[in-house]
Amino acid sequence: MYYRRKIGLSILELFGDQLEKLQLQKLLFILSQKQNEPSYYFVPYKFGCFSFQANADLGTLKKYGLVTETEKNWKNTSAKSYLNELKKEDYVNLFKLKKEFEGKSSSELIRYTYLNFPYFATKSQVAGTHLNLDEVSIVNSYKPTSNKKGLFTIGYEGISLEEYLNKLLIEDVKVLCDVRKNSRSMKFGFSKNQLKSACEGLGIQFIHIPEVGINSDKRKELHVQADYDALFEEYNQTVIQETFEQQDFLIDLIHKNQRVAITCFEADICQCHRLHLANAVMARPEVDFDLFHI
Repeated sequence: MYYRRKIGLSILELFGDQLEKLQLQKLLFILSQKQNEPSYYFVPYKFGCFSFQANADLGTLKKYGLVTETEKNWKNTSAKSYLNELKKEDYVNLFKLKKEFEGKSSSELIRYTYLNFPYFATKSQVAGTHLNLDEVSIVNSYKPTSNKKGLFTIGYEGISLEEYLNKLLIEDVKVLCDVRKNSRSMKFGFSKNQLKSACEGLGIQFIHIPEVGINSDKRKELHVQADYDALFEEYNQTVIQETFEQQDFLIDLIHKNQRVAITCFEADICQCHRLHLANAVMARPEVDFDLFHI
């Protein structure tokens, strides 16, 4: 079993084997702030801090019969305790978590996280219910905003869905364009429908532009940078020359939405075609915005 799932089951165990879904998300978040390597990462969402990965893990645990779910609650049904399988620091922090927050309602945990971690309340639909006007104003001051037009590039290699989404939010990206030929991934959250749903839940429009991608069979024998360079030389001579319509579309998106990102897999921009697509767009005479790699 993944270690992070043992964390979730252990929280349920310590808090009486049953918690409201909002309570569990907030407690996982508070614990994550104390971990050197967080078990889960979070984004600001409709009710504050939320982990898509934690929610997916609970769904998996439900399939295995280790938890049950109602409309509002998660209940631990595992016959086994995982507390003694945790790292010492996590074990200690979990009992501190229990001491400080046992008996706290969802509303109390929401208010605590909003006040102490205001960035994670910036997408909340219920901030006005739990905070006074001055406190809401503080939360609003943490909302990343920019009126400067820009084209951004981003890869998801080596980071979680939540870390990835936070990069977009921090840069106030309004539209994410997936420039993979095939918008599929074995990595959680990055197949087309998953990524589209996550983005749109955060107010980021998602668009897939497969025409500017590279066929997967062309990427099989890439071992050193020279291999990538040869691939991208071909890409510049073929795909870039055949997709002026899609490049114009990207430029129009930026003029309409101010801040647009193109995305693919690789963390290293020098090993991804998005660099060459971005450079081609930036070379167009009508461009009046800057390029940023995040």
